[in-house]
Amino acid sequence: MDNRASLSFIRLLANLRWLAVAGQAVTVLIVTGPLGVELPETPLWAGIGALALFNVYATWRARGAGEVSAAALFSHILIDVLLLTWMVAWSGGVENPFSSLFLLPIALSILALPSRWVWATAAASMAGYCASALLARELPHVHGVFSDAFSIHKAGMMVTFAVSVAVVLIFFTRIAAAWRKSEREVARLREQFTRNEGIIALATHAASVAHELNTPLGTLTLMVEDLASEATTDAQREEYTTMRSLLLVCRDRVRELATPAEAGRFGTPASSVDLERVIERWLLIRPVVDLRRTGSTAGLERVDPAIGHLVLALLNNAADAGEQAGSNRVDLHVEVERRALRVSIRDYGVGFEHAQPMLPATLFRTNKPGGMGIGLALSHATVERLGGTLSMQAASDGPGVVVSFELPAVLEA
Repeated sequence: MDNRASLSFIRLLANLRWLAVAGQAVTVLIVTGPLGVELPETPLWAGIGALALFNVYATWRARGAGEVSAAALFSHILIDVLLLTWMVAWSGGVENPFSSLFLLPIALSILALPSRWVWATAAASMAGYCASALLARELPHVHGVFSDAFSIHKAGMMVTFAVSVAVVLIFFTRIAAAWRKSEREVARLREQFTRNEGIIALATHAASVAHELNTPLGTLTLMVEDLASEATTDAQREEYTTMRSLLLVCRDRVRELATPAEAGRFGTPASSVDLERVIERWLLIRPVVDLRRTGSTAGLERVDPAIGHLVLALLNNAADAGEQAGSNRVDLHVEVERRALRVSIRDYGVGFEHAQPMLPATLFRTNKPGGMGIGLALSHATVERLGGTLSMQAASDGPGVVVSFELPAVLEA
């Protein structure tokens, strides 16, 4: 059990202890008052006072940042057992229906202590129960509302049952909620680990391919430049110029594959990209796409390269989805507010009904013919790494899907 959980358990015991102090005080007042039972009030009030004083210390201890050992937790429970023994022994022993509360320290210790300390708590509770039985002061004869001690015992049993029900409901409800939360967190971490493992393998392969492609791309660029210099018509020169521009884009993209790994190492400044330039290069590669833009990229001249990769991946997904449905339109909205970046990209594809797009529960899942299925997986991982959120929903005014992401603090203050 870690230190944070130990402090949380001490706070839990402190809260229960305040309830016990209030409950014991009310019980003593009622039993010695309206019920007319003659009990030794001085020892009982002394026990209540000692419990309250110890709980003041326990409450202060729970606010500290020091280490809390299993032995310290056991000592808190042991003091509760000792004071319960004192209170029960002075109020009838086993005749006192509240003697069944000796079970509660055992149940609580199971939640927080190692097995050997649980057995020690069980031994202490059994010893306290036996001591309160052997050294108990018998209940006096009762007059008034209740004709005998057994009537009081039955009433006390009902109160004890109500207290036990409340404790079980509160604590086991918390345990169940914590267990479900833990299960969800484990499932999320397992999914994240699987996705990241696949992405790392993909990145390793991409670095190798980038190294292999650099030389042929350089050769092709030189060949196209030679062909352009030998062109005899304007149409040929325009075609070669377009080919050279596309080759340069490919060359730059290949070189950028190593940028995230090198940025910030050995004191070198982290690289950045111009988001407007990223979008322009994408339009050069996909000239048939009808990109409808709203918002502005002003102030986004120096952003993390991962944001550029993210926008490109989502734009490509949107263009591919529209192409399958016979549409070349893509809507792009870019907004910067309080240093946070919000981007929405809408395609005009078949939407959720047929293609069933979703965030990647399975790595590299795709519905596109010939697609590799890495777009959404990489997008989700990028947004997660940058501390943002990614959402996907059906378009409200027609076919298609809107993918949106928000990244905090992408601009310098």
